[in-house]
Amino acid sequence: MMKFRLPAVSAVAALILAMPASANELRDDLAKDLPDLMEFYRDLHANPELSFMEVETAAKLAERMRAMGFDVTEGVGKTGVVAVMENGSGPVVMLRADMDGLPVIEQTGLDYASKRVSIPASGIETGVMHACGHDTHMAGLIGAAQLLVERKDQWSGTLVLIGQPAEELGEGALAMLEDGLFTRFPKPDYVLGFHDAAQFPAGMIGYSPGFALANVDSVDISVPGVGGHGAYPHTTKDPIVLASAIVMKLQTLVSRESSPLDPAVVTVGSFHAGAKHNIISDEAKLQLTVRSYSDESRKLLLDGIARIAKGEAMAAGMPQDKMPTVTIADPYTPSTYNTPEFTEKVMSEFRTRFGDGQVMQVPSVMGGEDFGQFYRADPDNIESLIFWVGGVPQEQFDAVQAGEGSLPSLHSPFWAPDAEAVIATAAEALSSATLELLAPQSGS
Repeated sequence: MMKFRLPAVSAVAALILAMPASANELRDDLAKDLPDLMEFYRDLHANPELSFMEVETAAKLAERMRAMGFDVTEGVGKTGVVAVMENGSGPVVMLRADMDGLPVIEQTGLDYASKRVSIPASGIETGVMHACGHDTHMAGLIGAAQLLVERKDQWSGTLVLIGQPAEELGEGALAMLEDGLFTRFPKPDYVLGFHDAAQFPAGMIGYSPGFALANVDSVDISVPGVGGHGAYPHTTKDPIVLASAIVMKLQTLVSRESSPLDPAVVTVGSFHAGAKHNIISDEAKLQLTVRSYSDESRKLLLDGIARIAKGEAMAAGMPQDKMPTVTIADPYTPSTYNTPEFTEKVMSEFRTRFGDGQVMQVPSVMGGEDFGQFYRADPDNIESLIFWVGGVPQEQFDAVQAGEGSLPSLHSPFWAPDAEAVIATAAEALSSATLELLAPQSGS
């Protein structure tokens, strides 16, 4: 875990103390909105919905957006929400928040903890929780929108807000794009979003220029064999031995074929074969997660997986009609790219507003986020940035830095961010960046 230490004051108080006088007006208005935003957050937290099931959540967002004067369309990409406000000539800025919860039984002990149950695609009933903090994302988006609507005389252009479904499946952004997000509605010049962070102190802003999150591919390998009695293995073609050879050889894709300077991950997360001690099965199944940043690296890994699976089968003497089958899930989650100059421009404004100690460049991660789909839809004409907002309560963070305990991760049933600090920081960051991007030009 990265080491960060901030003064032992509340995250919101730290932000106020560190902020220059010029930021006070925005902060003061946000402080007035915070009680209502926190009530909205707690309602979202207590009532999460799974991917592509965010019907109530979308309606709540749409209601608030309409009340602020946005032209709102629901049902984009199944359950997505698009809100548009045109305010004179100028660029188009899109602010995005994701809406879906996770199939996790909450164990935070919060008064407003989720008690929701639902049935995901697996068909197994489960509890549902905002264990990835998407509730803070939505509340932060609404907070930013309110600040911008109150300042329509300070910006010129078009503001687009989206409530995106199914980020946890890696499918929601693409679903909205395929449903006309950039054709039915104004196409953005700038796309901004944020994600709460379970490794940084509350209120800290982290960013990564260039690749910020990875390509995510899910790969299934079916390894056929010739089954038989375990006491007579010479009469069989053991798929477990063959699949084991494939697993071991896959390790060389990263260690011997990928550049050490190009991060990559090939993890075999599941290996299933057989059902009894003394029976050699006729099939083994592997499930892989594959992570990369560039398209070139992704191709190297996926091509290598197919080559290794076939090559090991040939070495084992399998006939051509019993070669392993390699299936790559579609759609995949593409890497998220923060356009570097735009990222540095926004972060320079954040440093002025929040202070140098509150804004830090952090390493890229191998996790995935389908936010990258928006940039990939038109990379020559869209500037894109997703940044982190720390959510770890300050006292908890300090205790862990001192060697006491550990931090729950995102997707943990124990993840309970300092929601007020996350929402306040994100709302101010998104609104201030938007004001800069849509600042009226002289003569306009």
